[in-house]
Amino acid sequence: MATDTAKISQLKSAVANLDQISESEKTGFVNLVSRYLSGEAQQVEWSKIQTPTDEVVVPYDTLAPTPEDPEETKKLLDKLVVLKLNGGLGTTMGCTGPKSVIEVRNGLTFLDLIVIQIENLNKKYGCSVPLLLMNSFNTHDDTQKIVEKYSNSNIEIHTFNQSQYPRLVVDDFVPLPSKGHTDKDGWYPPGHGDVFPSLKNSGKLDALLSQGKEYVFVANSDNLGAVVDLKILNHLIRNKNEYCMEVTPKTLADVKGGTLISYEGKVQLLEIAQVPDQHVNEFKSIEKFKIFNTNNLWVNLKAIKRLVEADALKMEIIPNPKEVDGVKVLQLETAAGAAIKFFDHAIGINVPRSRFLPVKATSDLLLVQSDLYTLVDGFVIRNPARTIPANPSIDLGPEYKKVANFLSRFKSIPSIIELDSLKVAGDVWFGAGITLKGKVSIVAKSGVKLEIPDGAVLQNKEINGPEDL
Repeated sequence: MATDTAKISQLKSAVANLDQISESEKTGFVNLVSRYLSGEAQQVEWSKIQTPTDEVVVPYDTLAPTPEDPEETKKLLDKLVVLKLNGGLGTTMGCTGPKSVIEVRNGLTFLDLIVIQIENLNKKYGCSVPLLLMNSFNTHDDTQKIVEKYSNSNIEIHTFNQSQYPRLVVDDFVPLPSKGHTDKDGWYPPGHGDVFPSLKNSGKLDALLSQGKEYVFVANSDNLGAVVDLKILNHLIRNKNEYCMEVTPKTLADVKGGTLISYEGKVQLLEIAQVPDQHVNEFKSIEKFKIFNTNNLWVNLKAIKRLVEADALKMEIIPNPKEVDGVKVLQLETAAGAAIKFFDHAIGINVPRSRFLPVKATSDLLLVQSDLYTLVDGFVIRNPARTIPANPSIDLGPEYKKVANFLSRFKSIPSIIELDSLKVAGDVWFGAGITLKGKVSIVAKSGVKLEIPDGAVLQNKEINGPEDL
């Protein structure tokens, strides 16, 4: 096996010939691989982990109220940029194109809702909060076409691409495109930790700074709860916090999420991959690690510029092994949340669960399309008629995995305000106006088509065939 130095010099010359990507992408990629080979991603020393205090992870309800004067609010908002991570495809939900164009509710897509929210903000306060979309090479072309439909809105929309890196062949550490794989399969976007260098390399960072912008609010485009929050923005500006991660209390559904810890005097993100095996169960416990990262991040733009120019953002590397046409490849990624430890006066804010409403699967779509939520001015708001804080747990079988199949199997979305849990599997079809309460399990036997009639009310029922209805 070649030494690491030999590997890197061989890699450098191979990468130099990849004319599909820019010089900054080539440099960024080679630096990432060098860092990976040097093995600097050491595990944390478990005994040094401390639970962060309220100074470091600030409880949301202790934040100062926002200024009552609309002029003051306008001043705050004029310092803000909203950035949505828009690199993901809707493939897991059976959709083509960017995930952000899946219809969420009332025929409106994630992107529609985001634009409506910012439009309303700009109109209400007479400010001009711009929207940035960070695309990947997978979503760029489609997104360019889609944003044209917002050209008459009062909102400036900028798109830019995150880096495009070559996948690495595991056997000989040669980039896959160098072996003739020049189509999309040869490349990958290196995770959202790349948002910081990409903002700088695209020229967007300097443009925003020259317009007097100070903070960027970064969030996943599929998190319907990630709306602009004036209390958070006000707090960061007043306290000169360069970085803020929104965290929220863990439930049993979130045991794998990254958490914030105090470590050697710094606040940092602890991900499950960094946890030594013998401590994984402790990491997953809700007692010791009570919060998790929502990936709603607020970051000071000048600080991003300073750190990117100093090449100081050396986040933990997440190796993601894949296979392309039987060839084992590696893609090295980083996460934006892991950057917290490089910023000055970085904090977490422990926010209400309502700020974390991600749609990762059709089971989440069922929740947000149901009477559990309403849509007001582009905001998806939880129905106060539901008194239990937690959402019902929804488990839909593979027949429901794709959005089109999911939609065709429900004449209308059932009422689920009083539902605790729902399990559906097999060939099940729902009529209109159905109400589900308590614990409901509907599992059709193999080869049996099970139709739930219009207007049915199912409470604490287990259904395996028509005879149980």
